[in-house]
Formats: sequence, structure tokens, C-alpha cells
Amino acid sequence: MSFPKGDTPAIEVDDLTIRYGDHVAVAGLSFRAEPGRITALLGPNGAGKTSTVETLEGYRTPTSGAVRVLGLDPHRDHAALVGRIGVMLQSGGVYSGIRPLEMLRLFASYYEAPADPVELLDLVGLTDRQRSTWRSLSGGEQQRLSLALALIGRPEVAFLDEPTAGIDPSGRQLIRRVIADLRSEGVAVLLTTHDLDEAEKLADQVVIIDHGRLLADAPPAELMRSAETDEVRFGAPADLDIAALADRLAAPVAEVSPGEYRVAAAGTPAMVAALTAWLAEQDLPLGDLRVGRQTLEDVFLRLTESAAVSTEAAANGATSRRARRSRR
Repeated sequence: MSFPKGDTPAIEVDDLTIRYGDHVAVAGLSFRAEPGRITALLGPNGAGKTSTVETLEGYRTPTSGAVRVLGLDPHRDHAALVGRIGVMLQSGGVYSGIRPLEMLRLFASYYEAPADPVELLDLVGLTDRQRSTWRSLSGGEQQRLSLALALIGRPEVAFLDEPTAGIDPSGRQLIRRVIADLRSEGVAVLLTTHDLDEAEKLADQVVIIDHGRLLADAPPAELMRSAETDEVRFGAPADLDIAALADRLAAPVAEVSPGEYRVAAAGTPAMVAALTAWLAEQDLPLGDLRVGRQTLEDVFLRLTESAAVSTEAAANGATSRRARRSRR
């Protein structure tokens, strides 16, 4: 199955602001996504991802700023754009009693040059389920069919919302291969996911937002490289005696999450040897060991935690100013 290619920038977001009454969901956000690349839009719940994507899909209008998809205004030019994009939703939008092949053929009828429904059903691994109804499919199979529905029109831009949510490991691998194939065919993929390992493996570009503001926009390898620090991270059983370990290593040790530890010191051979020796003395297993290098999850947590602290400080400052004014 082939998809069209083009030289027009796929997605452009320029100083986008979206307000719902007094609430600012997106605050001056700018980024772009290119054809033939997978862009992961990441952020905690409430970061503004859904508002941004719905605006790009033409279902919302900006309060200010501008967005373009394939050079078009998604809201004003929606009729011209809708046949050139594919949208994968997490749930809904499918008749519960319809069968997968019937649904694909129905959706194919909406497009001038659709993909072949039988070929697409095979691509997402549902050929043996073509006689089953939507309601009888597992959650993972429904996700696969939702992906196929998003691709039936041979889109130039694909918006994929949590494409592997609720899917077993083999299903995740299948969907990731399909997404990688979209990239090689020149499709611009905008991926939203809470699976940061997936984003690290798949994405060419990572856009991290929180409280509607841009925190990072770079290839994942660049983000992880720029975040390298003098520290050692390792996995071991939860609730280690970190005070005793810190004494042995002569460095602070913290359990950042159950079974995940951080040593605030350079990962020299002597440091690593001391760590493994202490664990051996306690007859404790060593899990993963990372020296200096950060994962995308490490970067994401550091950036969003810093943003949360800054936002809370700003809110406290605004509250204090209002209190002072009220006393005057």
C-alpha cells in the first residue's frame, strides 16, 4: 500500500493560544511536523495535547495564533483537508454490530482513491477476525481496526491518539511497524502517547508540553544527550537501606520510584564496582544499570516536574498579590 508524498510542511503551529473562559489550555505554543517523520506530542494529563490536536484536525478554532495542516486552515478549509488526513481515536465512532471488513469498505466509500480494505485488514493483523462484529473484538483488536480506519483514505497526515493503548506486546510490535512504514511512505505522523518508551523508539521529533506551554522540541536522542548528568541509575529490590549504601559509596542515594535508584555521583569504574559489591554482600540482584545517560522518561519527568514547580510558584505569587491588593 502506498501513500502520497509532498514537499509542503505537514503541520505548522504558530503561537497557538486556546482559552475556555478564564482557563488557558494552550499558551503561545509553536512547533512544526514534517512529511516522512514521526512527531510525538507528549505531556501529562491536562497539558493541552487534546486541545492542540483537535484544533489541527479542524474541530476547534484558536483563540489566537494560527495552525496550518498541509498549508490549509483546518477549520476554514476543513472540507478540502478532511480527505487528506487520517484520524485515529481511542474509542468510539464505530457501529457496534458491524464487521471489520464492512466498516473498512464503508469508510473507503468516502474517498476517491482509498486503500484496499482487504489489504489494510491484513496489514493490521485482523484477516481472521473479518467476520466478527466490533463489539466482539478485544480492546486491542478494536485499536488495530481504528488504526486501519485512520489509514483507509491514504492520508498525507495521520493523527494517532494512543495507538497502542491496551494492546498486547505482539500487537504493539505490529502497530509500531505500521507506523514506521507510514514514515517511509512520506506520511507525517503526529503521535500522542503516554508510553514514553514507545515515543523514544518511534519518534523522529519529540514535542513536550505542559500547562499549554512548550518545554522541549528536539529529536529524542538530542534531548537525552543534553540531559546527561553525573549520576548512576540502577534497578534493585524496593526499600533498600539507602543510608547504608550512601555511606559505602560516599554519595547521596535516592529511591526515585519503587525499585529504581539514583546515585548522585559520576559513574566511574570504582563507583560501579562499589555499588555491585555492596549489592553482592547483601545478596541482592542488580537490575538495569545506567551511567550518565538519561531515558526519554527521565527527561520528561524532569521537565514537567520543573514546570509544575514554576507554575505553582507563579500561582502562589498571583494569589499573594491579590491578597495584598484586597487589604489596601
